[in-house]
Amino acid sequence: METVYSFSARSIDGRDISLSDFAGRVLLIVNVASECGFTPQYAGLETLYRDYRDQGFTVLAFPCNQFGAQEPGNAQTIAEFCASRYGITFPLFDKIEVNGPNAHPLYAWLKSQKAGILGSESIKWNFSKFLIDRQGRVLQRLGPTAKPESLRKAIERALATPVPDNEPNTRLG
Repeated sequence: METVYSFSARSIDGRDISLSDFAGRVLLIVNVASECGFTPQYAGLETLYRDYRDQGFTVLAFPCNQFGAQEPGNAQTIAEFCASRYGITFPLFDKIEVNGPNAHPLYAWLKSQKAGILGSESIKWNFSKFLIDRQGRVLQRLGPTAKPESLRKAIERALATPVPDNEPNTRLG
């Protein structure tokens, strides 16, 4: 069975990272943008990460420029913005596409696992979110208007599930 751990992506600093490095963790995967009306959600995402990371939670952010060209910068510009403006410490990845023929394979899989509003698979805007359980399965898909703080109970429920015996707790945070 395919899980989120079947995929890899390039980090914001150019390293290839296997998502299996996050095996056993609860993940929140988000497509992000620096010039979006939802960009202040970075602060809430960072708060969630800091509050729950020691319990096995990680936010994975994927910059995307497909919605209103709201992520025009290169990797260095994006990383600097996130660090200086929001103090982001969770993993950031290189800019990707989430829809269309060039959609990153991770996003093609995520969308196939949980449909969006009215059964649509396509991502509608920046800051769409996927909550992933400790086994690498999609638990929930949330739209951009879902504020990070509204996810606390769902994250806590997912964290209450034990780490599978065959999955090491990750070394990446």
